[in-house]
Amino acid sequence: MERSVSGVGVLDKAVVVLAALEGGPHSLAQLVDAVALPRATTHRLASALEDHGLVRRDDDGRYRLGLRLVGLGRAAAEQFPLAEAARPVLEALRVSTGESVQLYVREGERRRCVVSLQSPHALRWIVAEGLLMPLDRGSAGKVLADRPVLTAAGWAESVEEREAGACSVSAPVRDPSGVVVAAVSVSGPVERLTRRPGRRFGAAVVDAALAVAMRVGAADSVAAWTSPRSSPSA
Repeated sequence: MERSVSGVGVLDKAVVVLAALEGGPHSLAQLVDAVALPRATTHRLASALEDHGLVRRDDDGRYRLGLRLVGLGRAAAEQFPLAEAARPVLEALRVSTGESVQLYVREGERRRCVVSLQSPHALRWIVAEGLLMPLDRGSAGKVLADRPVLTAAGWAESVEEREAGACSVSAPVRDPSGVVVAAVSVSGPVERLTRRPGRRFGAAVVDAALAVAMRVGAADSVAAWTSPRSSPSA
């Protein structure tokens, strides 16, 4: 396990257990391997999380995410209106492009997917909502970096930077002061988006990002719908 993130070791370890279960059910042995902690420690953490409803056991005795997280997730979404404000715009973007669409925000040195809408195609790029991803790879990472890397047209693209065969194009959502607070992305297979996804969908993604900014611009406080951080505009 990596060094403590928060400085509260037991909390960090509990979060590692939850993150492992985000990928699906685990037996105790599988969970021990996934979190790289001693068996006794893993069992103790999983049992404590189960007591709080954050982890549950299925009929086969495997650990799964607990149902209390459903309510917590719903409450978190209600207190993060950027995602809900953006959703109609993102749904329209998915229809117009026919590809998967995501909204990312920055968390420290990584980025989190807060909205993910899947393409109707059988072959598609799937990103789970809530997934935490690297900031140094992918078009959304370029948008959310301290110094955004954008074309003159206002978008960034990536081809097979995170996974072979996948590409994306992203554009920044800016608050009223011009700070980049989110990234709108269209992603999919290279076979459809080509190796120049920006040429195909860059303009549509930029328009969608502007539309999201307009929808949330009426909020009483920008700080209420973004992650607190400061970033220079491109």
